[in-house]
Amino acid sequence: MFAFYSPMTTEGFFDESSEQSRIKAAIVSKYFWAWAKVVLPTVKERRIKIAYIDLFAGPGRYKDNSLSTPLLVLSSAIQDPDMRQYLTTLFNDANVDHASTLRREIEALPGIDQLTHKPRVETEEVGERIVDMFRKWSGVPTLFFVDPWGYKGLSLGLINSVLKNWGCDCIFFFNYNRINAGLNNPAVKQHMDVLFGSERANALRAKLGKLLPGERETTIVEELTQALKDLGAQYVLPFCFKNDGGIRTSHHLIFATKHPRGYGIMKEIMAKFSSEEHQGVPSFEYCPASSIHPLLFELNRPLTDLEGLLLRDFNGKSLTMKDVFDLHNIGRPYIRRNYSDVLLSMEERKIIQASPSSSERRKGTFADRVLIVFPKH
Repeated sequence: MFAFYSPMTTEGFFDESSEQSRIKAAIVSKYFWAWAKVVLPTVKERRIKIAYIDLFAGPGRYKDNSLSTPLLVLSSAIQDPDMRQYLTTLFNDANVDHASTLRREIEALPGIDQLTHKPRVETEEVGERIVDMFRKWSGVPTLFFVDPWGYKGLSLGLINSVLKNWGCDCIFFFNYNRINAGLNNPAVKQHMDVLFGSERANALRAKLGKLLPGERETTIVEELTQALKDLGAQYVLPFCFKNDGGIRTSHHLIFATKHPRGYGIMKEIMAKFSSEEHQGVPSFEYCPASSIHPLLFELNRPLTDLEGLLLRDFNGKSLTMKDVFDLHNIGRPYIRRNYSDVLLSMEERKIIQASPSSSERRKGTFADRVLIVFPKH
């Protein structure tokens, strides 16, 4: 059984029930529901389970009594007959009092007895033993949420132990301030090495001393996303949280998946929770970016760039709207509405040809099946 250890108290985290914490919990719980609906048909066909794992679960509520992620996930599952039958959950927290409180909160949820698989609440040290356990975890599609207060327990090995399997996605909270300080602290070198990989961490340390604060942030987040891609998580999406003053970054919520459909779903969810839009393009993260950081640079492109990108990337090609979106949106901030708006404008100005044409479609729409012919330059 688990008995988690934490290098620092998480009391402050749950006492400070900030708007950021509620947004984080909402993003995770909304993605859980959307993800579950995608994998459930296969789960039912194969007669297997669907899993939600939270290794740093907390007591279930913030200080202002709002629900944190475990209770939001379970509450939504109770409402659905399929989820009641197939969902299995594992919650863990290093703090024994938090774990006890979470058990009581779960037991008090209306309808909790309707779940076929009783939620498990454990206390175990997040380390190599846990990684080894999850390496043997297979055949169960899992949404894996890792939300450490600091950085101990967060490692590439832990993320990969679950992400490697079919239907498994990972969301984790990346405490930028602590990791930024930790990279140059010899006392926590081992923790940084398991998070980035020792070779990448050493290269990162060599770079950071020459960089300004804003450049440090984009470099650190970029290196982490590239490390995840090296594990096979082809689709990585960061969402940045600023402090209350809106000046400094405090955390990033990082989403990693092997499937473009999961990426598209999470992009739409994160877009709705973005505090700003620029020309209708949501700001998934607030880090200043430049072309030396390709992922973050692409995620900061304004809508005015999209027309030129489409003409360049699909020069002389004919594709459906669905293919254009699926092939082009990965690694960029644009959501489907942005593509529809730009393509409608391009069609109106006769830059592209579309079939059926605008006169044959419902006004202002660009359905998935519409064929687009891009000019050859």
